[in-house]
Amino acid sequence: MERFRADGFDEFVAARWSALLHVARLLTGGDRQRAEDLVQEALVKLWFAWPKVAEQAPEAYVRKVLVRMAARSARRRWWGERPVEELPDRPEPGDVSAAVAERSRLEAALAVLSPRQRVAVVLRYYEDLPETQVAQALGCPVGTARSHASRGVARLRQLLSDTVSPVG
Repeated sequence: MERFRADGFDEFVAARWSALLHVARLLTGGDRQRAEDLVQEALVKLWFAWPKVAEQAPEAYVRKVLVRMAARSARRRWWGERPVEELPDRPEPGDVSAAVAERSRLEAALAVLSPRQRVAVVLRYYEDLPETQVAQALGCPVGTARSHASRGVARLRQLLSDTVSPVG
């Protein structure tokens, strides 16, 4: 039984770990530790369901588990300590740190969105899933999923706009 269960599971995890971790980071608003915990818990659930889903759609199964667990953990009041890193240096032109800073800025903006908006935006625009699959993952009608994604993108645009207001 254990040998049957392990057939293909290790390869799936090795092939999809980084992509699942990145999706989890986006779903958790950039918190790497929470994202790693989510992926590990989702893979444990996949391990037990592996004989049923291995031939069908294991990635869709894990993605749905990640979305549900991220939504559930977002409703909790306390997640533990949240370290804050502030870099004293400004990025130099052409420096790789500028791209990292922009990505961190996007993750911080995603963290501000409501959990359902964040899930809709990540699944629709990062994972490039059709609206029907986003709606299935959220457990809501397609129109509602579309509305969450639209409002999430609008809020991201507002948060990431580089407009500078004039001083007095």
